[in-house]
Amino acid sequence: MVCSSCNRTPSLREGVVRISNLSLFSIQSPRLERTLACRWRRQPVKNATPVGWFVASGHLQANDRLEFMRLLVDAELQSLIENEIENGAGDVAKLCGDVLLAGGKRLRPLLILLAYEIAGGLDSDEVMPLALAFELIHTATLVHDDINDQASHRRGVETIHSKQGLAKGIIAGDWLFVHGFGLGGRYDEKIVRLMSKCCADIAISEFEQLDHILDLKTSPEDYLDIVRGKTAGPFAAGCQAAGLIAGLSDDDAKKLGEFGMELGIAFQLVDDLLDLRGDAEMGKPRGADVLEGKMTLPLIHALTLSHGAARKRLSQIIENFSDDDFDELMELLNASESLHYAEILVSTHIERAISKLGDFPESDAKQLMLQITDYVIQRNR
Repeated sequence: MVCSSCNRTPSLREGVVRISNLSLFSIQSPRLERTLACRWRRQPVKNATPVGWFVASGHLQANDRLEFMRLLVDAELQSLIENEIENGAGDVAKLCGDVLLAGGKRLRPLLILLAYEIAGGLDSDEVMPLALAFELIHTATLVHDDINDQASHRRGVETIHSKQGLAKGIIAGDWLFVHGFGLGGRYDEKIVRLMSKCCADIAISEFEQLDHILDLKTSPEDYLDIVRGKTAGPFAAGCQAAGLIAGLSDDDAKKLGEFGMELGIAFQLVDDLLDLRGDAEMGKPRGADVLEGKMTLPLIHALTLSHGAARKRLSQIIENFSDDDFDELMELLNASESLHYAEILVSTHIERAISKLGDFPESDAKQLMLQITDYVIQRNR
């Protein structure tokens, strides 16, 4: 559908009208209604139905409410890409849009929206640019990661560098970074500094991870330093920034940041386990991290506890890994109970994350944040 007056395609969220100062909307967007009707296999509403800006209806289950939020974020991202194409961004926007809109859990923007709400924020438009900014930056890191890992596909879509060459892949990642930081740059200096440090820490951690490729002396502390900067840092910075935008004090906003940090560490630990156990949702074969020489925590733990012939053989498998070695690798990891150790750490960091929300009053947003912590644990089961 093209708007006759301005000859452009409206976003999914156009026509969604605010009806109160609590950020409630009437859904009057035909495109959004069709999207939701397709997702839940029910007819679009004919009359205006008041809903929260991230909660479709009070009677929806938590998973459906989170899915509604995700669809709203997807609508905003789609609108952003469409506008960039219409404004002359051309192929770079189309290529980035293919990756950006190929799917994904959208955990970072969802957590930012919820952190803003739990902190007392009332206007979704105030925080949505921050949520989109972190998703654009996250996608930029994926584009560059795929180049480093020589990955041919991501979420079932051919990677940009595989399709268009290395140079365009690098430029596309840069384009996503620039637009992400451009959205974040509209906020106060304190927010911009948080984002700047977060992005710098991602780069520092990427360097550290490259330095530890096939490094059998990598310690758990080395691993956690990398995870804090690369994976958990964006969770933390986004949640803390959302709290500040909502008007929290620095100390209270830091609690949300600490929640994000603990959740992010648990999330990465689960990713490590899924890499070994296999997970179709991640879109990569089992053992991909081992094949790339990445020192994940189960490997580090097993190397620390193994001795003699077992450690020697484990070292040989890691340094010369092939899929034929996978079953033997799993036997060695199970012998040292390294997978179980990682599972214990997942639970520990999730418990710490939950404790950081203890001082915040009960609300729908808090329950949804707790639902996300449960989702992280359930991914591994």
